[in-house]
Order: sequence, then structure tokens, then C-alpha cells
Amino acid sequence: MRYFIFILSIIIFSLFIPHYAKNTLQRPTYEKLGYYPKGKFLKNVVGEFRWFLGEYFTFKAITYYGNKAPKLFKGKKVEIEHFNLYKTLETAVILNPYHEDAYYFTQAIFTWNVEKIKEVNSILKYVYKHRKWDFQLPFFLGFNHAYFLKDYKEAAKYFKEAAELANTPLFANLSARYFYESGNTKLGIIFLDYMLKNTRNKGIKKIYEKRLSALKAINLLEEAVNIYKKRYGKLPSNLKELLDKSILGEIPKDPYGGFFYIDKNGKIRTTSNLTKGHKANERNKN
Repeated sequence: MRYFIFILSIIIFSLFIPHYAKNTLQRPTYEKLGYYPKGKFLKNVVGEFRWFLGEYFTFKAITYYGNKAPKLFKGKKVEIEHFNLYKTLETAVILNPYHEDAYYFTQAIFTWNVEKIKEVNSILKYVYKHRKWDFQLPFFLGFNHAYFLKDYKEAAKYFKEAAELANTPLFANLSARYFYESGNTKLGIIFLDYMLKNTRNKGIKKIYEKRLSALKAINLLEEAVNIYKKRYGKLPSNLKELLDKSILGEIPKDPYGGFFYIDKNGKIRTTSNLTKGHKANERNKN
């Protein structure tokens, strides 16, 4: 039976690959990822070879993004096949949910800038069913629910599971109450600091380093605004007031090239939106 499945898989791929190759070569140079059959279909067809194929798709996705990363880090416009990239990773985890690079990479690429949080969570949940010992999966799920979805109750549940698996107070302290009292900025700093210490891929580390630098700057400004509010009983109308009252010595720079400002609700914002897609000539708002 296994021999029959193996022969069948070879026949199917021999029919599929020429069409895939032709489709890929006809596309612009920046589109070289292409598409594949659905993961569930491949899983049933290739049998035991799915483990190897899953790792191959993960490698292909990371290599594809890695080739574009240098220009991306320099702030240049880069066309990325996000849909096909996600589908490639989705197929990879269906074929081989035990290969951690696939979900790690998905978490890094599709949350902060692409904002496909529910799609990322879908992959994390699938992998979590198989890697039940891996505390990073509930940690990532908890972070995504708290930071991006503002679902603190669901986040606390996942952080509790992460704490039980990892046996560390870091996750145990991330309760629903923590989010209400500390806000998302500090949670983001905790998450990025952890990721920097545990990420092997240099390209992903660069993404996290810049994001961490930005969140630390925002946290500094948020704390300064709180000091101003406690001292004067009102919010500052602009960041310059923090300098005038000697609460800050200088306004930190946005590593993404924008300018920080206070919105009408007293929240710290930036003209860059923490991405490279902001308008370079946009003026400092306050």
C-alpha cells in the first residue's frame, strides 16, 4: 500500500510540477514563491515523506523572505507575496507540525506589519495540538491575544498554560490584571526581549531589535506623560512640555524614521506607525 502511495505521489507531482514551473517563470522577478497544493491533500498523498516535504517548504519560505530582507531593512519598497508565503508556511506545518522554524517564522513575519493575527493564531493552535510540551506556543498565543486582539481573558489563559509548561514566573505574572495596569507597551517589550534572546535567524533578530528600540522609546515617553499628569493634574498638550518641565532631557528618536507625538487621548503615537511605509517628509506633530 505504501509503495502504491509513493508511486501515485510521483505521478501527481510529475503532472503538477511542469505547470507550477511555467507559472513561476512567467511571473515578475519579485514573484518567485508560487503556490502549492493544499497541505491536507499533500499529507494524504506523500505519506511518510511529508516530514521532509514540510521542512522543505519551511526552508523555501525562509529563503524567499531572506532574499528580500536586505532591501526591506534599508527601507526600500519590496514586493512580497504575503498570501503565497503564508500558504507555504501553512502547508509546511500541516505536513510537519514538529518543525519549530515554521511557526517561529510565521509569528515573526505576519504579526507586527502584516497584521494577520487570526491567521497566525490558526497555525499556532494547529502546531500546539502536536507540540503539547512547547511552552512557546501558548506564550505566542497569549501575546497575540493580549497585544493585538486585546482579548485579555483569552491571553491570560494561554499565559497560564505557558507558565505551567515552562515553570517560570515570567509567564505566571502575565495575568489579565497585568494588562489592565501595565498596558501593551511593556508586554511588547517583554515579548521582544524574550524573542531576541531565543531567535537564531539574524534577519528576524533585526526586525525584533528595531521594534524593541521603538517600544522602549514609547515606554519612556508614556512614563514621562504619567509623571506630568501626576504632577500637574492634566495631560501635556505636546511632547515639548516634557522638556520644558525637565521631565525629559530629550525626545527619543523613532528608529523607523517618524516623529513621536501625543494624540488627543494622551496616547503616544508616531508618524511612522512603526513601519517603513510612512511619508518621509511628514513633520513632527508636537
